[in-house]
Amino acid sequence: MGFYMAKNLISKSPNDMIVYDINKEATKRFSQIELEKTSDSGSKNARIRVANNLAELAESSDYIITMLPESAHVKSAYLGENGLLSKLKPGTVCIDSSTIDTDVSVQISSTIIENGGIPLDAPVSGGVMGAEAATLTFMVGSRNSSEFENAKSILELMGSKVIHCGDLGAGQTVKICNNMLLGSAMIATAEAMALGTKLGVDPKLLATVINSSSGRCWSSEVSNPCPDVLPNAPSSRDYSGGFATKLMLKDMNLSLNAAKSQKIPLFLASLSTQIYGHACAENELANKDFSSVYKWINKK
Repeated sequence: MGFYMAKNLISKSPNDMIVYDINKEATKRFSQIELEKTSDSGSKNARIRVANNLAELAESSDYIITMLPESAHVKSAYLGENGLLSKLKPGTVCIDSSTIDTDVSVQISSTIIENGGIPLDAPVSGGVMGAEAATLTFMVGSRNSSEFENAKSILELMGSKVIHCGDLGAGQTVKICNNMLLGSAMIATAEAMALGTKLGVDPKLLATVINSSSGRCWSSEVSNPCPDVLPNAPSSRDYSGGFATKLMLKDMNLSLNAAKSQKIPLFLASLSTQIYGHACAENELANKDFSSVYKWINKK
């Protein structure tokens, strides 16, 4: 996700970019893009610099965008030793596009404010395909509309929709609700496709009918879990790439934790979380796209 988001930023913005990732191969691969571009043009001024640590990145940045898997990673990035806040310049805009616990997001935002920064939570929807095509939807929480508008021009370079959801933490809340629905919808789609094919219906025909009827949804139309129904879907490349099942399990648990704090029962989400847990217990599926839940259902 972060790779393609950064790629769109550097290709559409005139600004230089400083990047950091604990995976050195990721930063090497990313910086190679600009090296190839400058080599082709004859220029010697590469616009991408790889930081040695997050503190070095922070002291040279006016805008910081983080995209990390879990709450603990975001806390470490901002609050840890040599983290972003250790060298944050006053007025730096800090945009976190990770999907994490709302309470943790608000806590980190408060600490950013204490250190003179401007925080926004801006998780995304659209997956790896959306990140690559710059068609992501950003769900943004901010202190006020002016800080949102200031960040919007940056986010629009990576997405097609940038929606102000409310105060700090509101973006995370909306994203958690969206992914809770998505997770359950994918399981329902996988069950429908499994049932229809077992009963002898051609899967492509079944998907065509569903996508022309009231059962139509993103999971059936864009990322159908049945292999070979959609050539560009993860299911047609052995569920590689996409959004990992273990990350969907994480997001489902975020929704359950939020519901518990508000004393709201989530019957379907609870069952869906159990199903993703069982799928992740099979190590083969944990790192596959979450539509691979179709494989788990077909094994039962």
